[in-house]
This record gives sequence, C-alpha cells and structure tokens, in this order.
Amino acid sequence: MQDCKVSAGGIELGRSNCVSAIAFRGDVSGLPNQDFEILALPLLDPLYNFARWLCGDADEARDLVQETFAKALKGFASFRQGTNFRAWMFTILRNTFLTSRTGLEWRRTEQEDEENFEESAVTHDTPEIALIRRADTEMMRQAIATLPLAFREVLLLVDIEEMRYQEVADVLRIPVGTVMSRLSRARKQLREYIVVTLGVKHEM
Repeated sequence: MQDCKVSAGGIELGRSNCVSAIAFRGDVSGLPNQDFEILALPLLDPLYNFARWLCGDADEARDLVQETFAKALKGFASFRQGTNFRAWMFTILRNTFLTSRTGLEWRRTEQEDEENFEESAVTHDTPEIALIRRADTEMMRQAIATLPLAFREVLLLVDIEEMRYQEVADVLRIPVGTVMSRLSRARKQLREYIVVTLGVKHEM
C-alpha cells in the first residue's frame, strides 16, 4: 500500500506510522478522522518548531512530532470538542518529550518560581523579544539552548509561538503566575547571554 505523505517542517508523515489523519478514513468513536486532519495538520510546523527548540536535534524532533500525532490520533475520541485543540496537542508533545528526561530541572524550577518575581518585569514588547522572534540562526539557537528546559519551553511558547499566558498555562498545567515568573527569568537569562556572549547590547 502506497504511503500518503504530508510534509511540513521537514517531516514526512504517512500511513505506515499512523501519524497523518489523511491516511485514515471512517470514524474514531463517532468522531470523523477528517476533523482530526483539519485541526491537526496546520499545527505540524508549530509543533515541529517547538520540538526542534526543545530537543536541539532535528531527527529527534521529527520523531517526537510523529509520536505526538500518533498519540493524538489514538486519543482523539477523548478530546473535548470546543476546548483548545492547539493546547491539547502541545501538551501531548511536551509530555512525550518529558518521558525521555529526568524532570529534575522542572522540579527545581518549580520550587524557585515565585522567588524574587515582579509581575511588572514581564512585558510584551522588548528588544530581546524582537531578537528572539528573528532567531533563525544557529547562534541564537545556541543561546536559547543554554536556558533551563523549564524556562526554555515557556519562552518558546510565548515569544516564538505567541501563545497567550493562559494558553501556555493550559499546556504546561501550571498557574499563569508561574508562566509569568518563568518567562521573566528566561528573558533575563537570555538577555545576559546575548550581552556577554554575543556582544549585543540593548537598553531594557
């Protein structure tokens, strides 16, 4: 049987790995697979980008996205219609990623989240945010890779995927205040890296 493939973010998804809903017909517990296809395929690029930044490896990111789509398709019947599908997909990807990590960095970060946090420090338009959103170079990839994973994922979702704080909180299953705390600290660490390592100075 010939594979039906969809390419996005350098990923080819086909019947053989049961990732793309294009490869399936019929219903999943009464929900048409076409619904999954319509909702999920536009998220290929954002999910791959998030996975690529998290993993730091293109092959691992492709595998992660493929596994995410396979799990999402299998569990699509449990998705509550009318809720945030994008957040649901990003949550599946993140949880899948975390199974390959110890989780120690997240636990340490959770204990420190509320220390020395000022809500006013989180703003929507700063020079480093503009720099992050143009971060398509290996140099900036390395800069973001230096962040602790718990900070990196928040920064990626807010500053690159442009998710709302509440949506990020839904993905990560943490309070909005914790999202803001981690984002503030992530931006601070990234700014310090840029100034020290890249020699780029901004007035904040």
